[in-house]
Amino acid sequence: MGNNVTLLLHNFLRLSIHWITRYNLKMNYFAYGSNMSLPRIQDRIPGAEKIGVAVLTGHQLRFHKTGQDGSAKCDAFFTGKPDDSVWGVVFRITEEEKVVLDGYEGLGYGYEIKSVSVNFRDDTGTADAFLYYATHIDPALKPYHWYKAFVLAGAIENQFPESAIQAIQAVESQ
Repeated sequence: MGNNVTLLLHNFLRLSIHWITRYNLKMNYFAYGSNMSLPRIQDRIPGAEKIGVAVLTGHQLRFHKTGQDGSAKCDAFFTGKPDDSVWGVVFRITEEEKVVLDGYEGLGYGYEIKSVSVNFRDDTGTADAFLYYATHIDPALKPYHWYKAFVLAGAIENQFPESAIQAIQAVESQ
């Protein structure tokens, strides 16, 4: 009887691990600021999986979110104008990883989340994702040089259109 119980427990654990691995719910995160670079996001969330480069229409990239350090951080600011767009990267993360990311992003302290639909580069499809958007803004703030460098590195690494890269380069920093 002992062997039967051991075998039953072994099979139960094997099936449980299979179920958790196969059906582990993941979500899409649209990064448009300092988390766009794969090394940066994987430093924070090692399991983050890059899905692709995408664009969010009806929004503008602005450096006006009041950071906890007193400097400006990025915001995908809603304009509703179809010609406005924010380039970013879609990553797939687990719910547990999102909790960690919420802490890094300061969810509830100047950032909230919303669901968006983004279009992958070259019209290869769309994805539903969440993003962090600014609730505490100050247009007079400037980003620190190091923060702007992370954003620019992500844009270059992901081969954003030259106009998007130039827009980031043109942002005055301190």
